[in-house]
Amino acid sequence: MRYFSAQYIFTNTGAPLKRGILTTDDDGLILKVEDTGGRLNDRALLEYYNGIIIPGMVNCHSHLELSHLKGRTKRGTGLGNFIEQIRDLRGSDDKTIETAARQTDRLMSDEGVVLCSDICNTEDTFSIKRNSRIKYINLIEVFGIDPSKAEKRIEEALWLKQKSEEYGIPCNIVPHSFYSVSLTLLRLLKQTGEKNSLTSVHFMESSGEKDFLIEKKGPLAESYIRSGLMPPAPDTVRNHSAGVMEELTSNGNLLLIHNTFADKETISEVNSRNNTFWCLCPGSNLYIEGKLPQVKLLIDSGCKLVTGTDSIASNDTISMVNEMKILQQSFPFIKLADLVEWATLNGAMALSATDTYGTIEPGKRPGLVLLSDPDLENLKLLPGTYSKRLI
Repeated sequence: MRYFSAQYIFTNTGAPLKRGILTTDDDGLILKVEDTGGRLNDRALLEYYNGIIIPGMVNCHSHLELSHLKGRTKRGTGLGNFIEQIRDLRGSDDKTIETAARQTDRLMSDEGVVLCSDICNTEDTFSIKRNSRIKYINLIEVFGIDPSKAEKRIEEALWLKQKSEEYGIPCNIVPHSFYSVSLTLLRLLKQTGEKNSLTSVHFMESSGEKDFLIEKKGPLAESYIRSGLMPPAPDTVRNHSAGVMEELTSNGNLLLIHNTFADKETISEVNSRNNTFWCLCPGSNLYIEGKLPQVKLLIDSGCKLVTGTDSIASNDTISMVNEMKILQQSFPFIKLADLVEWATLNGAMALSATDTYGTIEPGKRPGLVLLSDPDLENLKLLPGTYSKRLI
């Protein structure tokens, strides 16, 4: 058995425990949670940390297979240009892709990620995930603005889904976004993924998405034209709300990714769908568009918030704590307990994994993570705060 304590323990089941004690078996199963009332007595074998212990973190949006593009894309070019960069740069030899992805997986795990929903366009990372300490859910992502190629895109996705299942990794087939998927393809995806336990879609990530959906104009249209991908008569959903409410499966949980330009009307309409989670990836938002979502509006609207890192191709780090720092700095009214909850419990809820993850309580194996060098007096993250996995 092992015994853990820290200045504070955030269990996500009640108020933070001051100098509480956690008892686990050697495999990380929580056996006992003890509230000492802040009075910690000497105990043999106790591992004490001058920081904050939280449950293992849940990364609700990543692109592990893009790890080899770290530092190769230009910051602040806007979504259309960023997608062009990814399209031009992502091809590489298998060894380079695997090495970079393995390093990213190890880094996420060492910093405390225990569960991750990861976007996949290839099988490049499947062998890494099968042997990782992180439990992955693969989201097989489909693109295709040309309706004439819709059936081919479905065939490709079904093949990749079969590969994921062969590796024993849970998976769902999902659309990339409403601006990158024709209505024909979106409706085929709804049929294919009707029983999805989890669906995700990149949502209102750029200001140009509305222009493209409504008028087929703007920076995204220009990007398609430059790349030779614009069909003669593009057919898309009429708006983001219609996309969610009419063209996605109503089964399972839904992750709306980014939400940088989500407005009050859209948020209100979409929130009527049950089991919808709004994923914040602030580091990526600043990297691509230089703008953050209206987080206060999302909170005031009753949105269930979760956190993701996106890929290292569109971020300076792959650190969940860095995402929390950005949110705290930009929205100082947000309490640390809420940031932790978004990055742990809410993520576990979104990925239907609260039987194991999200809270520190007997009978669970949530992982334990230490937040080192925080402001313990005010319960805030500091610029130098970092995380490491304890178990």
